Amino acid sequence: MQQREEKQLEASVDSLVSRVAHVKNALHSFIYKLENEYERLTWPSVLDNFALLSGQLNTINKLLKNEKTPSFRSQVIIPLLLSPDRDEDLAKLTEQRVPVFSHEIVPDYLRTKPDPDVEEQEKQLSAEAARIGPEVAQKQIQTLNKLCSNLLEKLNNPRDDRDAESTAIRQNKPSFNPADTNALVGAVAFGKGLSKCRPPGPVSSGHPGQGSMMSGGPTLQQVTIGGGSGQQAGLGGPVAPQQQGPPGKIPSSIKTNIKSASGALHPYPR
Repeated sequence: MQQREEKQLEASVDSLVSRVAHVKNALHSFIYKLENEYERLTWPSVLDNFALLSGQLNTINKLLKNEKTPSFRSQVIIPLLLSPDRDEDLAKLTEQRVPVFSHEIVPDYLRTKPDPDVEEQEKQLSAEAARIGPEVAQKQIQTLNKLCSNLLEKLNNPRDDRDAESTAIRQNKPSFNPADTNALVGAVAFGKGLSKCRPPGPVSSGHPGQGSMMSGGPTLQQVTIGGGSGQQAGLGGPVAPQQQGPPGKIPSSIKTNIKSASGALHPYPR
């Protein structure tokens, strides 16, 4: 009975190793394409590789769930020797992936459960998914599908259409504030909003000789020359009619009036 169980276990392990080898080869081929043929790689080809990997993993799950397959949960693997030195046989069996079987890597390679952090995060996600009702989940699914559809539509559009759309958006976007523009025009044209008080500072009083003129006193508006020779020019008097004479010659009466006006403007002797 025990020998039969051992043979059955050995056959199941060999079959499992063979299936895992197929998965490893598929992964190796897919990674090689992603690293070296990414320029020629198309999305349908990527989906085909994912479908191949998914089918192989489902086959392994069916093999493990088969009634003839012994329960591997009852089988315990115990490391008999741990060493920090390089093991050539182990490196050859693992294709140079595990050259050392030490205390550092054994908890990772012989782990039967996820990391504690990953396991705790998975529990939180499961609890959150259980709290969401079917209606809320359906609405979220519809929203996600709508977003994906819009994204695919934008990706499928030609690049020229996207550039034209972005250019139109930039042109239609206002680059100024109408309220600020109206306030500036009102301040410049009509003084709207400006302060009416004068800036602080001393007011210039002018020269002493100009005090009567600045204070509203009599001003010299017009100097008229009237009368004959020997009369002073009066302020605001009638203007004497000009005498006719040959062109280009100043009449003697005008000369006399000019001298009289000069004496009136300069009453003090020089």
